Amino acid sequence: MSKELRNALGCFATGVTIVTCRDDTTDLGLTCSSFNAVSLDPALVLWSLQRDAASHKAFLDAGGYTISVLAGDQASLALKFSRGEMHERFDGIQIERAPSGRARIAGCVAWFDCSLHQDIEAGDHNILIGQVDDFGCQQGVGLVFERSQFGTLQSVA
Repeated sequence: MSKELRNALGCFATGVTIVTCRDDTTDLGLTCSSFNAVSLDPALVLWSLQRDAASHKAFLDAGGYTISVLAGDQASLALKFSRGEMHERFDGIQIERAPSGRARIAGCVAWFDCSLHQDIEAGDHNILIGQVDDFGCQQGVGLVFERSQFGTLQSVA
């Protein structure tokens, strides 16, 4: 992708999530800002997974995933889950278990536990559409990413 296109796309502020799955007994997770709602009935959400990601096959084979919408004070977790060895990403962080057994990030403002509904190949990514099987939310401000910076929205017009 050209630097100019990347800069233009960066003008669109997004929420920040950590997506997790389980490979047998191992938790896998990565930072994602491509999360989006698809449908309320049925309840469907999507996110995009880069095809050359080391965990690509594991996420496709897992049959589902859990999305944790990060709180405004969790930028360090977004960075931690965006690089490094997979087993190190979970070191020292508090997780809870979704009904599926997958990890969800403690203190997140919302979470969605999903079974894989559809996988669509698109360019250098796969779009993973999930059926929301369970979810929850709590009070708090979500983490936002815009122009390569983390922040929060102080008020909504």
